Amino acid sequence: MDESVFIHKNAIVEEGARIGARTRVWAFAHILPGAVIGEDCNICDHVFIENDVTVGNRVTIKSGVQLWDGVTIEDDVFIGPNATFTNDPFPRSKQYPEAFSRTLVRKGASIGANATLLPGIVIGANAMIGAGAVVTKDVSPNMIVVGNPARVKGYVSSAARQGVKTSAGAAPRPLEVGGARLLRLPSVVDLRGRLTFGEYDQHLPFVPKRYFVIYDVPSREVRGEHAHRAQHQVLICLKGSCAVILDDGRNREEVVLDQPEVGLYIPPMVWALQYKYTPDAILLVLASDVYSAEDYIRDYEEFIELVNKDGR
Repeated sequence: MDESVFIHKNAIVEEGARIGARTRVWAFAHILPGAVIGEDCNICDHVFIENDVTVGNRVTIKSGVQLWDGVTIEDDVFIGPNATFTNDPFPRSKQYPEAFSRTLVRKGASIGANATLLPGIVIGANAMIGAGAVVTKDVSPNMIVVGNPARVKGYVSSAARQGVKTSAGAAPRPLEVGGARLLRLPSVVDLRGRLTFGEYDQHLPFVPKRYFVIYDVPSREVRGEHAHRAQHQVLICLKGSCAVILDDGRNREEVVLDQPEVGLYIPPMVWALQYKYTPDAILLVLASDVYSAEDYIRDYEEFIELVNKDGR
């Protein structure tokens, strides 16, 4: 074992466990033979790590955490005190499944104190699990979830301006994400009511070949969560409101759509999702081409790889 590894005299690290350089294992921690622990980790008091467990580099595991067979923790993850992992969806005493469920915590994620993760889920990169949350399904990258069962509260943002609305009649504020921008559409008001419209080249940046409408979305649900390789879109909330997260792989920003005379233009290779729908929300989406499954990028890690490859 590397001489830079520190193991407290009251810790148990069984022969065969692999511990990376500069990792510190504190009192009453117990690591079984098959475990793999990366470099620069901090394993606090009373942590138990089973055999079929992989822990990446620079991971902090606070006191009272047990990592059972089937758990993989990637680099730079923080696991708060007494966070609970599980690996059997239907446990019975002295009855064991053929294989334990796999749980994956992606790089940079944080698990709050006393949170519980059900077996077989994926916690996305940089996600934040609130203290005491009970996570019953996959958590997307950068998502913040809280409660029992865990629900989306927000998204980790690298932008200073988050959730900003566009005031009625004001010029749309500039966005800082991959060419996305807000569009001010004309509004005509008289005694008969209000009318708004858009024309190609004057108001819309492309000629739509398809439209679809999203409505009756429960407020806790998330829509979208993808990028397009070539397709352009404009989103207009005709009624109610919803929030849109934009992400170009470097910058992230949240925009609130709550006026039918404001559109949000989303160019290709911008990751986008919608959430925080009001019960009456009706979202119109104009698309530059007909539906093509091949145009969708639905895996955030793939999206980041493509962005980095293209040097965007």
